[in-house]
Amino acid sequence: MDSQQKQKWKHKIHEVIYEADTPSGKLFDIILLVLIIFSIILVMLESIASIDEEYHQLLYVGEWVVTILFSVEYILRIISVKKPLKYVFSFFGIVDFLSTIPMYLSFVFVGSQALVTLRALRLLRVFRILKLARYLGASNHLKASLIASRVKIMVFLFAVMITSVIFGTIMYLVEGEANGFDNIPKSIYWCVVTLTTVGFGDIAPQTALGQLITTFIMILGYGIIAVPTGIVSAEYIRSGKQSDDEKKSLESNNYDQENDPTQHVTIHLNSQHCSNCHVSNHRDNADFCYNCGNQLHL
Repeated sequence: MDSQQKQKWKHKIHEVIYEADTPSGKLFDIILLVLIIFSIILVMLESIASIDEEYHQLLYVGEWVVTILFSVEYILRIISVKKPLKYVFSFFGIVDFLSTIPMYLSFVFVGSQALVTLRALRLLRVFRILKLARYLGASNHLKASLIASRVKIMVFLFAVMITSVIFGTIMYLVEGEANGFDNIPKSIYWCVVTLTTVGFGDIAPQTALGQLITTFIMILGYGIIAVPTGIVSAEYIRSGKQSDDEKKSLESNNYDQENDPTQHVTIHLNSQHCSNCHVSNHRDNADFCYNCGNQLHL
């Protein structure tokens, strides 16, 4: 096999494995997702003693078949790109490796095959198949709101921690060891559980004063839940208004947009994956990568 044929062969593998805009790429991704779900179901069934006792050998063989298929896929992903290490240490590269290695580790560490449930992370590839990446703008908007609110949220959490320490100490003094409040850390744990309205019930106040304080803490807990939600929501709305203002500003600065059809350009992105730098979301009909200039089609 000469160099040119080898390059075409690698490119064909890359198109099938990494792309979701071609029929073969979509089919490959769908088969991959079915295998991932099938593998997770196998592990779940294996954890049920009655089923494992009757079908252990069948489940074991099935898991090994899936593992071998994933191993072949992982190797093909490495050899079909120009910079293998960039894929290996990328997010999906690490996920692919972690989802393949547990069955091999089972030869050394008994029971480690249960870690194949990590393959559930590979289901994130469904975003490529369904082209949901275009909707990630909303998630980025939420992420920006959380980052912008981080100082307020940290101050709020610090206040909650102080409140938990204070009320936990008070409950230790009021209830004491006789009622299950053996020490201050355990009392603080009880306060956190009560404040977050979880209420495990493993510790409960017995005195009238302790129950009165508990009532106040539970009511306070409902108010505490609403605070971070309000902070993030306010920031989300504020940043949303900023985005709208920026869009209006851009529209107002477009020269004679209504009479110039060249101003109305809709950019369509696809899931085309660069084999050199591994970036995606290129424009439709793009021949070269926008990031590194690598040729996308041979």
